[in-house]
Amino acid sequence: MKVGLVLIIAEREELGRAYSYQETRNIAQRAEENGFDSLWLYDHLLYRPAKKPTIGIWECWTFLAALAEATQRVELGTLVLCNALRNPALLAKMALTLEEVSQGRLIFGIGAGWNKPEYDAFGYPYDHRVDRFEEAIQIIRPLLKEGRVDFQGKYYQARNCEIKPMGPRPGGPPLMIGSFGPRMLKLTAQYADLWNSCYYGQVKGLVRPRAAMKKACKEIGRDPATLGVTALLGLHFTDLAPVKAGFGRKPLTGNPQEIAEAMLAYQQAGVQHIMFHLVPYNLTAIGRLEEALRIYRQVATD
Repeated sequence: MKVGLVLIIAEREELGRAYSYQETRNIAQRAEENGFDSLWLYDHLLYRPAKKPTIGIWECWTFLAALAEATQRVELGTLVLCNALRNPALLAKMALTLEEVSQGRLIFGIGAGWNKPEYDAFGYPYDHRVDRFEEAIQIIRPLLKEGRVDFQGKYYQARNCEIKPMGPRPGGPPLMIGSFGPRMLKLTAQYADLWNSCYYGQVKGLVRPRAAMKKACKEIGRDPATLGVTALLGLHFTDLAPVKAGFGRKPLTGNPQEIAEAMLAYQQAGVQHIMFHLVPYNLTAIGRLEEALRIYRQVATD
């Protein structure tokens, strides 16, 4: 099983700012050196919690492209791209270009989006998000896999569209869709190579969503075993920072040995790839996760 780290590119309350690109680059290179398989970035334009100041964030794709040059081995993923923020045909072109820059290390994660304040602030339509996503994915997938598409929809068009040159991997980067609802799960079953769900702690939290995903696969006649399962885990070190309400499902906690045991449980459940969102996000927490990763790798190979 592969193990990834989410690089937080939004403003941090404890710092009063966002980590700079140079700081993020240093963390990325450290993670690569210490055995992580992948690095992940969230794709947002801003956060506006109710009755609180705006939280800023760097633009995902620009950072990801720079990190492709700054690293050599780790896979680079989006967790996940917000479909509405970019034209789908252009996004496929951008992805295949980043595939070239990274020498075939991109995991193309995408979803329908959810954060209404950023839509309003930047002028993107918030209506019919799943309808728009359904059209977009019919443009993106063939462009990534085959380099051409001819599509006319209500929201998007890509007439006689062709991408040249293609990236270094035949079939392009793996297409990962982040999804929960029944319709999005069905689209994932139809079009994705990988399915992502979040925010989990222990593996039992994945049981019900995974059952829904298997049901969606069977409804369209796909063998669920052909769809890779990935999971974003929330990991809180409660002695380093208090747990705040609103993060989602009950996060993973514990010492490195306990975290390694939880990782092994995900592997035994057949999950292909997990990625960690750390609270707090600092070098101390990253160091503890690195120790857990070392223990997990030792146990997993015994």
